[in-house]
Amino acid sequence: MILISLRRCTVARFTVARCTLARFVSTLLALALWTSLLRGDDWPQFLGAKRNGMSSEKSLLDAFPDSGPTIRWRAPGGVGMSAIAVQGEYALTTWNAENQQLLVALDTLTGNAKWKVEMGKAFKNAMGDGPRATPCIAGQNVFAYSGEGILVAAELQSGKVLWRKNLIETFSTQPSEYGMSSSPLVVNDRVIVHVGGDGGAVVALATDDGKVLWKAGAGHAGYSSPTLLNIQGTPQVVSITGTAVLGIEPGSGQVLWNYPFETDYGCNTATPIAIDNAVFISAGENHGSVLIDIKKENGKYTTSERWKSLDSKSVMRNEWQTSILLGDHLYGFDNVGAAGPVSHFSCIEAKTGKPVWQKSRFGKGNLVYADGKFWLTTIEGELVIAKADPKGFQELGRVSLVGKNRQAVSIADGFGYLRDDNEVICVQLH
Repeated sequence: MILISLRRCTVARFTVARCTLARFVSTLLALALWTSLLRGDDWPQFLGAKRNGMSSEKSLLDAFPDSGPTIRWRAPGGVGMSAIAVQGEYALTTWNAENQQLLVALDTLTGNAKWKVEMGKAFKNAMGDGPRATPCIAGQNVFAYSGEGILVAAELQSGKVLWRKNLIETFSTQPSEYGMSSSPLVVNDRVIVHVGGDGGAVVALATDDGKVLWKAGAGHAGYSSPTLLNIQGTPQVVSITGTAVLGIEPGSGQVLWNYPFETDYGCNTATPIAIDNAVFISAGENHGSVLIDIKKENGKYTTSERWKSLDSKSVMRNEWQTSILLGDHLYGFDNVGAAGPVSHFSCIEAKTGKPVWQKSRFGKGNLVYADGKFWLTTIEGELVIAKADPKGFQELGRVSLVGKNRQAVSIADGFGYLRDDNEVICVQLH
């Protein structure tokens, strides 16, 4: 009887321990799920996850506190024009420092450098020093493009270089006058950038080993970045080079359609936008905008102009900033003159090009959209919160955060990441 009682007691204790362990594991799983549900978007590449300047983040600030926003950290940086790509605990950007171009990973919690990778010697240019392109995080790897055209692939966790390729040498061409500015785009197993020259304006390389898989088009690389758009039900890499807009089949590199769009100095910089099976393009230097209709008949694509607004009276002249499409309207910076000092913030009807309103002389800057608000960065280093719809523009708050810059703020997990030529800042936005 005593032995049986002991056994029953032992079984009972084991059952209790097992139940306790089960509850503990359930609690951990629930906590992990709750944490994952609370965690906001990443911003893993140029212009965010969908490369359209938009985030699905919610519950962000409607205005800045009187004392200013909470600064999570400030980290020393370097000279460059790259924005910041964010995924999980990693915030990546590129800059000149110590006579080198560096790809740098910062800890999103502390701002401390996790690792640094040399991309090449420091990039110098009359239009501003430092690398231009924003890194692209794809899975467990990151891809970065230097100012003179060296593409580098590295492991996200360790910074270990997987491969590097000097594309200017590979394609026997010359770097763009103002520096290579194409932010890498990863589509499946290939990374795509603009190179320029007769050998290929746009090229794709294998993500695992850097092997050239295809090349498309020819001529000036321009300063824009490729994007993946759905046109007529087909995913296409759409690139605006210095001379044309190309719709490219991502797997083969076949050019499905093209539309000539040559600008002075090859200064096509803004990223194309898909609008109702059409593609919106815009350029500064008093060039203007076009909405290109893309039709497919009998397996062949044709292009036509749904509307165009060119020259000095254009309704939208995006100097370097990509406009944002909300519903049936486009919002963006309209720069006056040949890279002149005057920029308006404008709203136009996307499908017609008809002007709706203009916030005159807002100033040069950049824009992203999250939680029903525009987050505008000025060239002077301010962050502006604003509401805008077809009825008008309302500024909700403005704060000075960094020095002069041309970057858009990157919004991830409730925080904003911005930089200038001296530091990187992480600011709380929720």
